Amino acid sequence: MQNRRHFIRNLSLIIPATAVGGYAAKAATFAEENRPDNLLLLKVRYAMLAMQRASWEQGTTIQAMIECREFEMLRFLVDEAILRQSPDGRTCMLGSGHNVTDPVAAGCGILKAYELFGDEKYKSAADRLYDYCKNKAPRDPNGTLYHLNDSKQLWSDSIYMLPPFLAAYQDSEECMKQLRGYRTRLWQPKKKLYSHRWSDDENRFLTENSWGGGNGWAAASFAIVYELLPKAQQTYREEVASYLVELLEGLLPNMRPDGLFHDIVDNPQTYVETNLSQMTAFAIYKAVKNGAIDSSYLQAAKQMQQGALSKVDQYGYVQGAAGSPMFNSPGTSTEAQAFLLMMVAAESNVL
Repeated sequence: MQNRRHFIRNLSLIIPATAVGGYAAKAATFAEENRPDNLLLLKVRYAMLAMQRASWEQGTTIQAMIECREFEMLRFLVDEAILRQSPDGRTCMLGSGHNVTDPVAAGCGILKAYELFGDEKYKSAADRLYDYCKNKAPRDPNGTLYHLNDSKQLWSDSIYMLPPFLAAYQDSEECMKQLRGYRTRLWQPKKKLYSHRWSDDENRFLTENSWGGGNGWAAASFAIVYELLPKAQQTYREEVASYLVELLEGLLPNMRPDGLFHDIVDNPQTYVETNLSQMTAFAIYKAVKNGAIDSSYLQAAKQMQQGALSKVDQYGYVQGAAGSPMFNSPGTSTEAQAFLLMMVAAESNVL
């Protein structure tokens, strides 16, 4: 485990060599010969970086670099995110014109880059992104940001895309307001799961089903937000921890013996999906490390991790995830690659 931790935190030392011809094979050989579990992670990372990425995918890749402490690669990815910052403040705007909250997923990484490197361009980009979230983005009558700017929809994805940045920007009040807003509309208290999409235009659920990916986004967000909220704001932290515990109570009874879940969490007629296990295991490891939840959840996280790792193919692709670009059938995706790395990094930190 110590080798895995060392590898994850020092991958950035390998990457400059891999950019120069034959050194790529040399680096891979070193990993294969000396650290058997690390070549797999290297392949997963390469596959992730090779994928074309929309705004939320760039943001999730950036978060993976934070979790793995690969700060030079973080800077490269953030530079691309702010290169494509639109005049209204949204980042990563590459084919994401109608997206409201997805472009905010890069926000934590932009703030981290400013903390690490001190370049004012990162501070300026974060300020403009925050101004968009606070003052410009379309929202419902209670102030909860819509997912899109061409329709009045609230999505479970937004639970991850927006609140962590607000917490990192130290606007805890707005962070909690947004978490509560999504919860009010999407939380199913009997199931203890989140529905996926609500429409204010039609005053109904567009997708009432509890999509695995959406519930995974929520679990990951709660773990990240808990870590980012100031320790002095313990009441807020306890509230966020309670959201995660309640969600785990809804998820765990639906976990399969192989550690995986169905795409619709409580519908075994839907296909077996990989990424929810990674997202939830990441959330558990991170939350246990920070004291948000107790260690009794680690056994389930280990089971999820084993199930997810069994789905990685010889090339490093995490197979069986809700597949890009439509996320309605099994396949591969940037976020599945990112969350495998985040899961393993979080595991190494909790042990």
